[in-house]
Amino acid sequence: MAVLSSLTGLSCASAATWLGDAATTCSGLAGMSDGAVRIDTAAMQTPSELSVAEKAGSPAARVVPANPAFCKVLGHIEPKDPAAPPIKFEVNLPSDWNGRSLQYGGGGFNGVLITGLGLPPAYPFDKPSPLARGFVTYGTDSGHEAKPGEPPQTFALNDEAFENFAHVAYKKVRDAAVAIVQRAYGRTPERMYFMGSSEGGREALTMAQRYPDDFDGIFARVPVINWVGLQHAGTRGGLVTMGEGWISPAQVKLVADAVRKSCDKADGVEDGLVADAVGCKASFKPESLRCPDGKSGDACLNDAQIQAITTLHAPYKFSFALANGLDDYPGWGVSGEDTEGFASAGGWISWWLGKAAPTQPPTPANGIAWVFGAGGTQYVFARDPKLDVTRYRPEDYKDRLLQVSQLMDSTDPDLSRFRDHGGKLVMLEHLADYAQSPYAGIRYFESVERKLGKAETSAFVRLYTAPGVDHVGNGAPANVDMLSVLVDWVETSKAPGDLHVAEQKIEAPAFTVTRSLPLCRWPAWPRYKSGPVEQAASFSCAP
Repeated sequence: MAVLSSLTGLSCASAATWLGDAATTCSGLAGMSDGAVRIDTAAMQTPSELSVAEKAGSPAARVVPANPAFCKVLGHIEPKDPAAPPIKFEVNLPSDWNGRSLQYGGGGFNGVLITGLGLPPAYPFDKPSPLARGFVTYGTDSGHEAKPGEPPQTFALNDEAFENFAHVAYKKVRDAAVAIVQRAYGRTPERMYFMGSSEGGREALTMAQRYPDDFDGIFARVPVINWVGLQHAGTRGGLVTMGEGWISPAQVKLVADAVRKSCDKADGVEDGLVADAVGCKASFKPESLRCPDGKSGDACLNDAQIQAITTLHAPYKFSFALANGLDDYPGWGVSGEDTEGFASAGGWISWWLGKAAPTQPPTPANGIAWVFGAGGTQYVFARDPKLDVTRYRPEDYKDRLLQVSQLMDSTDPDLSRFRDHGGKLVMLEHLADYAQSPYAGIRYFESVERKLGKAETSAFVRLYTAPGVDHVGNGAPANVDMLSVLVDWVETSKAPGDLHVAEQKIEAPAFTVTRSLPLCRWPAWPRYKSGPVEQAASFSCAP
């Protein structure tokens, strides 16, 4: 029986029924094993209602979507090294399956089980969850469990745990999920999708590069693809803000106001949003904010602070090449410096500066980039938890950096096998992202174009850029149903053009749209035509 697209919001795919009674089949999965894969529990879950959490790490994470009855399967994959943790996973089998599956990526250094029950990256708050749309969904903790009070990178001291985090866990869980689906429904998924943001975006690109036959459609939002470069650039950003280089919250507002004054009108209207962040990076000069007497104050910056901003905007350069010949990490751009912060959301204060100057060891008051970068330096690169990060030199650990880069950096531009499989890839960069540089993703996309040619790349890859949006979706319109975009492209050959993104109130059940903008294919960006600035129809995409 075909699943009606009017019910799912997707094109048609073959539905499947359970092998026998759903509850009996579900409970019968518990205790099964296949090689190193163990199913610990399996039980039917009753339907749940939509709710909104007061706090979460991102706007989308506050929305707890309604889900239908489904079989919740929890399991693990035994390690080869007895000292390594197992890989934990969750697979959700809907009562009414549409024949598709969706793997969710993780975030940060992972260590938390990704359930596959929430909204995927960039997803509109008012849309049914993928599980409610009939997808089998699943995720993993990537092979380690974060422990309270410990740095999130401690697992990297174990080789197998780190390799699982790099790529092995996502492949193993993908294969385990396919086997579980076969046991439950009597056949494997017709179409397989992967969606991830941040670290999960890196995982998404890793799947296309390392396992090109495993997925039909992949969405990578704000991917931390040049991982080794990012950790070093984040650490450098902390080092230049020690002492007089640290920038106070009042001064962050000063810089953000100056950026808007310099660049807001470039799109044809003054609306508080820098639409052309690339052009603004070339035109905005932080030296224009220098204090005349060289001293720092709320209304101006000292030389050390100006140097810190210049450093943030500049590439981080290695003295040797990493995987795929890269020897640098792109600098960050401008706009969104004062985006309000909470959890992992926000601008400079959240990611770069924190509420206090960087310390060793890092404290919760420091910027997340320093916490991640300093810990990464100690536990991943030097593998010395007591290392003085201020004395670290990449040249002293070259062999280890090359090893990590080969494992972690999803920078291989040769996507020909993924193309030949018929795969489709959508990338989305947020231009006010300070967790990772959006220019890293832009550079990767352009490297694929150079490798395969622009016309061939356009046949299976899209890159979109969203102005004013921070890492997790704050600051400007950011929500778009990329799941439907991918399904349409994969299953009906409907290639996406320019799209729309929406900003929504986190108020159920309406989740009212307060503003929308075009989501333009790179290198185009939104230009104002006429009409209300809150509506996407008032803008058009132009390079």
